[in-house]
Amino acid sequence: MSLLHKFLEKTEFDSYEDFRDNFKIKVPSNFNFAYDVIDVMARETPDKLALVWCDDNGGEQIMTFADIKRMSDKVANFLKGIGIKKGDAVMLALKGRYEWWYVMVALHRIGAIAIPATHMLTTKDITYRVQLADIKMIITANEKSLIDHVDKAQKECSLKFKAVVGGKYDGWIDFDTEVEKAPEHFERPKGKEATKNEDILILYFTSGTVGLPKMVQHNFVYPLGHILTAKYWQNVMDDGLHYTVADTGWAKAVWGKIYGQWISGSAVFAYDYEEFNPARLLAMTSKYKVTTFCAPPTIYRFLIHEDMSKYDFSSLKYCVVAGEPLNPEVYNKWLERTGLKLMEGFGQTEMTVALGTYPWIEPRPGSMGKPSPGYNIELISLDGKKCEAGEEGEIVVNTMKGLPAGIFDGYYRDDRRTKSVWHDGYYYTGDMAWMDEEGYFWFVGRSDDVIKSSGYRIGPFEVESALITHPAVVECAITAVPDEIRGQIVKATVVLKKDYTPSDALKKELQDHVKKVTAPYKYPRIVEFVPALPKTISGKIRRVEIRDHDKK
Repeated sequence: MSLLHKFLEKTEFDSYEDFRDNFKIKVPSNFNFAYDVIDVMARETPDKLALVWCDDNGGEQIMTFADIKRMSDKVANFLKGIGIKKGDAVMLALKGRYEWWYVMVALHRIGAIAIPATHMLTTKDITYRVQLADIKMIITANEKSLIDHVDKAQKECSLKFKAVVGGKYDGWIDFDTEVEKAPEHFERPKGKEATKNEDILILYFTSGTVGLPKMVQHNFVYPLGHILTAKYWQNVMDDGLHYTVADTGWAKAVWGKIYGQWISGSAVFAYDYEEFNPARLLAMTSKYKVTTFCAPPTIYRFLIHEDMSKYDFSSLKYCVVAGEPLNPEVYNKWLERTGLKLMEGFGQTEMTVALGTYPWIEPRPGSMGKPSPGYNIELISLDGKKCEAGEEGEIVVNTMKGLPAGIFDGYYRDDRRTKSVWHDGYYYTGDMAWMDEEGYFWFVGRSDDVIKSSGYRIGPFEVESALITHPAVVECAITAVPDEIRGQIVKATVVLKKDYTPSDALKKELQDHVKKVTAPYKYPRIVEFVPALPKTISGKIRRVEIRDHDKK
């Protein structure tokens, strides 16, 4: 059973055009995911699978919707008992632990603000977040370094409560013990304590490629926006098992691990690994018979270098990719080894999936697909004009005729920053693309990443796509270096495969390779070999860090 019929005017579509024109979300008044999804599922199909969790130590947790309801009720009672109330901000740094799922639901029950965060935060990061968002409580995994950072941060900020899952520390609440003691039923709040659609559900500190993290604010309607993401882009199945590879501190987790999947009737799979190992990930995906799969391009790049013939992927029916543009080379190798096409999509922490290669659309490797229903996507040139087919411009969302369900409310407590990207009826994404004659969108790069050399505009992605087809290259980043004659020149920062050694000859070989694969003027005049690329917490390449390093 899925709940799609409760929230959609129409659930089945014959074509992309039918989907684009007739997909409509019915938003109830005072919608709350905990009561209107979890509790309904627990009441009507209590034994339906919700979560399959495993780790590298033989740990396994299999939870039904009845289990999620019971545990989230207990957590809500525990939190309410210590004084957490509607509107209080609670940070969750739970890594890949299964508790994350029912703690999130518990916060929704209370109307508290959930702030998912990575376990890799430093003392400075934690202090910054607590002060900016008035965080009242932090719930963490049993990670000694994280515990130490929170303890140090607490001396510098107003953090009131700190609880640890799976451990005991002086000055910390023992989460497991307290939840075990809590009652199993939590009554839905009424009156002033009841949630409204416009209340803040979740805040995400974005790990941007430039500047300090922003606080992206989403309201209680946000989960409904991810019906698009889960059912129609990821193509999750009722009674299926969906696996999105993402840390729970990253916004991709709510794209692929909870909201849209559960509304659509699919269970979610979670593999809690300490260190990414592509062979083990393939083994777990095969063992638990995952049916739909989503990962960033970086993950796929590593998976295709494994011997995939060792694993049984007969259960796997559909695969999607997002986070950064997909190189055609990766697409082709995945198709060759699994028989499955990688369906790309585009979105941001600020939105749900805004562009996607939906089931009715034939994928074109490297293309993000076409606009999602509700997202009126346009491309705006640097001089402010609407782009025609083939012209490069910034991706913007025209919001004059209404907002798509799931788009953010703005940056929390930062009207200036909100107005800088959302004004005159348009939300400016900061991402550059072009559209072909058939309506497919093609990513170029962040607006501040585009390279201008000798009058040419060069998108990093097109050069990276050329480089990645060379057998020596695992991954790479293209950036600009100032040049007196050309204005800027192209630099490639390259991670090599294990069997290759950096050399001047290899640099020349890579340069010649790019000249052959793409336009000669795009080749990297500078090639630097590195052991790893600098990345954000969410796995995006930090080209700004490479540029800043080159300035020193």
